Amino acid sequence: MTNLLETGTTVSVDETPVFGSFLSGVVLTFGTRVLMLAGVFGSGVVIARWLGPDGFGAYAVVNVTVALVLQIGSAGLPSANTYFIARHRENVGAVWANAIAFAMVIGSLLAAGVLALAWFRPSMFGGVSTLLLAIAAISIPFQLLFILNLNVLLALDRIRQLNLFDGLLPALVLVNAIVALVMLHKQLTFLIALNTIVGTALSLVLMIYLRRIIGDKTESRARRPNAHLLKTMLAYGMKFYVSIMAGTIILRADLLIVNRFRGAAEAGVYGIASQFSFLLLMLPGVIATLLFPRVAATQDDRGEFAVLVTRHTTLVMLVTCLGAIALAYLLPFIYGANFGDATIQLLILLPGIFLMGLESVLVQHFTGTGLPAAIPWFWVVTVAFNIGLNLLVVPKFGARGAAVNSTLSYALIFLLVAVYFRMKTGRGAAETFILRVHELRRLLKLQPAMTSPSKAAP
Repeated sequence: MTNLLETGTTVSVDETPVFGSFLSGVVLTFGTRVLMLAGVFGSGVVIARWLGPDGFGAYAVVNVTVALVLQIGSAGLPSANTYFIARHRENVGAVWANAIAFAMVIGSLLAAGVLALAWFRPSMFGGVSTLLLAIAAISIPFQLLFILNLNVLLALDRIRQLNLFDGLLPALVLVNAIVALVMLHKQLTFLIALNTIVGTALSLVLMIYLRRIIGDKTESRARRPNAHLLKTMLAYGMKFYVSIMAGTIILRADLLIVNRFRGAAEAGVYGIASQFSFLLLMLPGVIATLLFPRVAATQDDRGEFAVLVTRHTTLVMLVTCLGAIALAYLLPFIYGANFGDATIQLLILLPGIFLMGLESVLVQHFTGTGLPAAIPWFWVVTVAFNIGLNLLVVPKFGARGAAVNSTLSYALIFLLVAVYFRMKTGRGAAETFILRVHELRRLLKLQPAMTSPSKAAP
């Protein structure tokens, strides 16, 4: 048994995976995500103050367009990168080469698609100029490459480097906003061009860094695109893609439905409650991200490490959600009296957020062991349930009804995954979710307790 909280072994790509400290990885990654949020918030404040609502709105439309295109066009390949490298380190050269080819080819097609829509359907972008969209579209292949390469770092357990590159991008965007708007007194076009240049350069630096790491451990012929491997990866990735897109719909569609039936004001209040619920899911999201390659590497059908991490996550989420109750009552003081109902809405969302956090960690047992077809179907069922219920309830009950529907939807996907996990592993609810007494004592004494089953050498 390898103690993941104590070991810090550096892993070469041609060895059996030996992962470093799980706890320190979670702390480092979570801290980086918090700093990234600060960077995003800071750049938004600068842009809003210097360019006003119109400029900030155009900037937001451009960013959301690029982010949505990347999410749709990635085809689940980022997760497939992590899975196939974690399982077989000898695949790293071919996976990396496939990532480059996929990003350049598919990314260019996606960029062309954005330009075509901007040219033929400008109304879709609310009057944002084609020039702004064209400048941002140039970055799409490189942003896709950046995402794919980050997942290669994750699979190789290069957590410090992963967080460095991941955190640099929002930090540089903040610097760009200050330099372009505050110091040089330029306009939005210059800022987006600067972001495109910096993002592209950072992506190329990451690619060169990975080339050095992988090149030291693999032969040149092992660093060539492999069409058969890419086909296999895309087959896995598409199953993952369904789950990701379904989760995005569940987390976002309710706000659009509230806006459609109850107006922008009520949607704005619900948006505040939703925003804080997403923040509460950030920590279990980090835990799930780092758990995924470990499960893929060990292929533990009994879910030994998954349940150990899930038990600890249960306690973390319980404490977090209880603390969020106090935060809910502060929302009207932070945002103003007009946002008073955000308190009730967040309180309604909290039980669902608790269950969703547990599901996001527990499901890594399945994503790391091949992702059976049942998991994407669970998400499809949950999406249908969520949208159907929202269309029935929101017109009459508004944002509070949407909050209830979200909690019910989160509970449904949690129940489906938990029951399926019990069926496949034989582990009961108490074993999966309730922290043992000795584990709690270790936590109180701040002693490491998480161990991961080792993977037999191939």
